[in-house]
Amino acid sequence: MVKIQWYPGHMHKAAREMRAALAGVDVVVELLDARLPFSSANPMLAELRRDKPVIRVMTRADLADPARTEVWTDWYRKGHQGKSLAVSARRPAEVKRIVGLCSAGFPRRPDPVVAMVAGIPNVGKSTVINILAGRSVAKTGNEPAITKRQQRVAVGDGVVLLDTPGVLWPNVENAHSGFRLAVTGAIRETAISHVEIAMYLAGFLVAQYPGPMADRYALDAGLAGGEAILEALGRSRGCLGRGGVVDMDRAARILLNDFRAGHLGGITLETPEMIEDELREVAKERAARAAKKAARKQGKSGPGSA
Repeated sequence: MVKIQWYPGHMHKAAREMRAALAGVDVVVELLDARLPFSSANPMLAELRRDKPVIRVMTRADLADPARTEVWTDWYRKGHQGKSLAVSARRPAEVKRIVGLCSAGFPRRPDPVVAMVAGIPNVGKSTVINILAGRSVAKTGNEPAITKRQQRVAVGDGVVLLDTPGVLWPNVENAHSGFRLAVTGAIRETAISHVEIAMYLAGFLVAQYPGPMADRYALDAGLAGGEAILEALGRSRGCLGRGGVVDMDRAARILLNDFRAGHLGGITLETPEMIEDELREVAKERAARAAKKAARKQGKSGPGSA
């Protein structure tokens, strides 16, 4: 599986600025995408915040599988990884609970509680901040990397939010996580083609959520493999070019747009068990690379080396 890499220069600058700002921050509000809670968590942020308390907010809960959201909430609770909360921008009352969680950790404090709102691109930071502020103070959009600078926003109850740009990390080791990020739009589609992203999604959906796929696109039972599924989808939707050949790019865009808009129902792209299996594979790959590197180094320093 091809690994996706996308790390614009402004993200490196944003990471440096976040590191500097954390000295004056009391709590970190890390926004995660409820459809991929683990893959949308930036490991670099954990390193940056160190021992700062963290509140994990799973956004777009209305687009996720409710049962799997409960599984992830329980996973965070059992792992003692801080408070967690699932929210939807369509239900502002859920979002507004974030302020209370921030202030609860600092009772009877005279100074404002400074909460850094952080997360990957396109996870909904600006939307959340606008709901908490009760007005439009942060630019929103469906494209990743909309916010380019930090800003402070007072949201009442003695809490000040520090908005930060969406930041990815330079190396997404788990190839599955890279594709999931691309599926949700967190990584610009210039990093990999629509077709490759959609084929990955199609294969996952037929395996994990076959009903919605079959119902929406009138697919035959027994189809397997992302390419075959996407081609069948394209035929069902009339995405045909010369000679009746399926326009795979058009078919890919249809599937990705339907998924992102929630037309296939609540879907979560990963479970804790899936992640555990994938991380074991990543560890094996890392060990194999280290062994090859050590062997090359040994060869260069062995008998007969210059």
